[in-house]
Amino acid sequence: MAAGERECRDYLERHRIPELLHRLAALLLYHRPERPREFLIQALERVKAGKRAEGEYPYLMDEANLAAMFELLDVVGQGHITAAQYREALKTLGLSTEDLQLGDDVNITLDVFKEEVKKKMLESWAAY
Repeated sequence: MAAGERECRDYLERHRIPELLHRLAALLLYHRPERPREFLIQALERVKAGKRAEGEYPYLMDEANLAAMFELLDVVGQGHITAAQYREALKTLGLSTEDLQLGDDVNITLDVFKEEVKKKMLESWAAY
């Protein structure tokens, strides 16, 4: 790899541009707005406002989506999922699992799942 190409890649990675573009593309595909450019501009403005605590970050998953995801994981309807299922759900959503301090015997309820996923989503947007 040429030095110039490595510098470009380092720059993009340092500023987390690939992750940002991936998140914006996911939002775009989820919402499928009639005016995609305006939608992306508004999403970036929401990220900026969220960083200044003047608004909310864009969400890919709302309460109903999170509940549906939880139900898919809780196939027998026990009212909880395992820590391993929770980790996989976070990975599926592109959220970090690095700082999780959960033992394998911990069960996650729907309320905890929704609260923690929302928190992880906010943390992920705040990095930009």
